[in-house]
Formats: sequence, C-alpha cells, structure tokens
Amino acid sequence: MNIEEFQTYCLAKPGVTEGFPFDDVTLVFKVMGKMFALTGLGKEEFTVNLKCDPERALDLREEYPEIIAGYHMSKKHWNTVSFEGTLRDDFLMELIDHSYNLVVKGLKKADREFLKNQPTSTDLKPK
Repeated sequence: MNIEEFQTYCLAKPGVTEGFPFDDVTLVFKVMGKMFALTGLGKEEFTVNLKCDPERALDLREEYPEIIAGYHMSKKHWNTVSFEGTLRDDFLMELIDHSYNLVVKGLKKADREFLKNQPTSTDLKPK
C-alpha cells in the first residue's frame, strides 16, 4: 500500500478529515476531530502511527518486525507500522480499521450515531 492508497482508504471512512495540525510534513487523519492515523511525509520510509488495543499492540510487536512501539506517541496505545515491509495490504487495512474503530468507540454516543448515517465507500480498497 502506498501513500496515495493509504490516504484514499482513510478518507473513505465516515467522518474522516485530514490535516497538518503539528507541522507541514506530518499528515494526520481524524474521525470527528480525534486522531487515528498519522504519517510523516518527509521521511525516507513510509510508516504510519496507528492506535491499537494495548494487549494487541504488544502481540503485534512480538509477531511482526514491521510493527514497533509508536514513535513520539504513547507506547501503550500506539504502534508505528512500516508500510514498505512484507505486511499485506489487507492486513494493513485491518490495522487502519482497528485504529479507526477504537477511536469511534470512544466517541460520544451522538457522534457515533451521526457516523452511522454517513456514506461509506467500500469500493476504494487498494488492489
């Protein structure tokens, strides 16, 4: 999955916006104003920080060398994932979905209900 496919996949999710709240090279994706993914555009390697359930985060780090504790993030709740390694696109999409769903789960009920009524695009998955 390249950066354009990643961006398209994230933006296809209900309630997602993108922006540069920290600087002009850190692209951040938020759902209802809450961050679920970020990547540095000025880096040599394409990596993405994704939110993750703490227990699952540890398991993933043990199993996959492409997944490490979140760089400049809470090591308990965030992983940095290399998108240039051997991880398959469908697995990367599942990690993005997991991050998005964790954030949505923590939203106010009214915001979760709002998202349920938003259109989704399931046809934008990378091949």
